[in-house]
Amino acid sequence: MNLYKTLVRPLLFSLDAETAHHLAVEGCRWMGVLPGVTNVMQRCLESHDPMLKTDVAGLQFDNPIGLAAGWDKNGRALRMLDALGFGFVEIGSVSARESKGNPKPRLFRLPQDSAVIVNYGLPNDGAEIVSTRLGSHRGRLPLGVNIVKTNDSANAPACSGEQILSDYEFSTRQLHPHADYLMFNLSCPNAQGGKSFFSEPANVGRLLERLAPLPIQSPVFLKIAPNDDPVHLERLLTQCERFDFVRGFCFNLPSQKPPLSVAPEHLIDKPGAVAGRPVAALINDCISELYRRMDRDRYIVIGAGGVFTAQDAYDKIRLGASLVQVYTSMIYEGPSVVKHICTGLADLLKRDGFQHVSEAVGSAHS
Repeated sequence: MNLYKTLVRPLLFSLDAETAHHLAVEGCRWMGVLPGVTNVMQRCLESHDPMLKTDVAGLQFDNPIGLAAGWDKNGRALRMLDALGFGFVEIGSVSARESKGNPKPRLFRLPQDSAVIVNYGLPNDGAEIVSTRLGSHRGRLPLGVNIVKTNDSANAPACSGEQILSDYEFSTRQLHPHADYLMFNLSCPNAQGGKSFFSEPANVGRLLERLAPLPIQSPVFLKIAPNDDPVHLERLLTQCERFDFVRGFCFNLPSQKPPLSVAPEHLIDKPGAVAGRPVAALINDCISELYRRMDRDRYIVIGAGGVFTAQDAYDKIRLGASLVQVYTSMIYEGPSVVKHICTGLADLLKRDGFQHVSEAVGSAHS
């Protein structure tokens, strides 16, 4: 019996989506400090198949399935998240200054599409507070920290390019000592300012130049808008060539809503980007196109978007993703989804004659 689906989810879904999200994070935080709870969860939810262990960008992962940024925005529940079977956890997005995000309501469920509409607008405690919190964390898993430009209110003056770059630099100085990897969010579809700035690849180069003198020891990944245009991808890769610390990419949610089963008139009061099953095909196309063009000895792809099953994860891996992240499936399936994906993924690898998950990366292109 899946206790999450039969007991926990009905209770959470009786609340508005953001309240339920907040309670889930705080529940994890409190459970993480109770004696013995994390040990029990580890025994129940961890997968230990050696086929799934993988080394990526100098980091070791027990399995390639991670938690995407956005679930634990401020690193409050890391002790419990370490025990839920993930291969890695990414927190954030975190900005230089505290941000309240967009006006509520800003999170909406679409159960018939196995999706949510996200319009949070990057609320977070700010880099200094999150840095202090991470300073006391001693985790078991690789920890990613997602860094983004502060989302000022819609009425705030437009930021200059220099202000945007300074915002990222400040956060990086605060947070890089606590991260096993850094993810620079250059394309949040629900924030003011930074998204349009980084749509020009030359400005990505400006940011990397700004970061180059910093003593960053961890690999850096760039979270970019979903774009499978070959010319755009080539321009982006050209900007990254000079900066050895850039080790890969992840695609963000599309700013435009994909086709949904919900009638358009029911979406008028639900602004934001769609996360979940409806975006999987678009993200997969982007992963495939980027994998064809990038230097595979240097870069990796982290695949996120619509991962609910082992087959979903396997599809992204075969198209070129070395690591895969979940988010929406945690809402609908609960934490056991990670173990189910890992178990099924090992079965799929064996079925297709692979000895190790790394052998399957990009195999759809062979």
